Amino acid sequence: MPKPRGRRRPPRKLDPFAQIRRNHRIRVPKIRVVGPDGKQYGVMDTKEALEVAQGAGLDLVEVAAQAKPPVCRIMDFGKYVYEQQKKSKDNKSTSSKVKEVKFRPRVEQHDYETKLRRAELFLSKGNKLKLTLSFRGREMSHTEIGFETIRRAIADLETMGHADNTPKLVGRNINVMVSPLPANKRKPKFLREDDDHDEIEATEHHDEDHGDEEESHD
Repeated sequence: MPKPRGRRRPPRKLDPFAQIRRNHRIRVPKIRVVGPDGKQYGVMDTKEALEVAQGAGLDLVEVAAQAKPPVCRIMDFGKYVYEQQKKSKDNKSTSSKVKEVKFRPRVEQHDYETKLRRAELFLSKGNKLKLTLSFRGREMSHTEIGFETIRRAIADLETMGHADNTPKLVGRNINVMVSPLPANKRKPKFLREDDDHDEIEATEHHDEDHGDEEESHD
């Protein structure tokens, strides 16, 4: 009679840093050493390099195993792992954010350019962008004006991002998602180098407040 199987243990999460050889796990006799400040120490006996690292309270870490001899760096390995994990977490957090820029059907040119500047700012940071155009009252009888405005915005943002789909009318809003281009292909047309980024983001709240005032007069 077969023995009852016990509970399966959940699979362990693989440590992406476990494969990096360091300290006594570096077994080749000679290595090329880089100091903690980036200074080249040249080719050294592995044992001697390890003594130098330990004397400084640091680790000897292999950074280029395929080189001949392998290249190792003296560093604080724990700090390195922490910084890499933090960087990875920040990148994931940034990539998952969706920012929104709101339009009205008959937006003035100055306000339009301000909104496009904000849109380019969000895309320059790698955020996905939602463009929303809202109709109020009798504006719903001329939705073609809203579609024209959104299509114009998509065209003006083509050097920073591309529309994921065609604009769609849902209720009283036209929506479309825009994804950023690769960083090396982004070329802003409205965002300037000397622009205050915090001020540009803050204009969003001002626009929303102003929009509520307009609605109360209808």
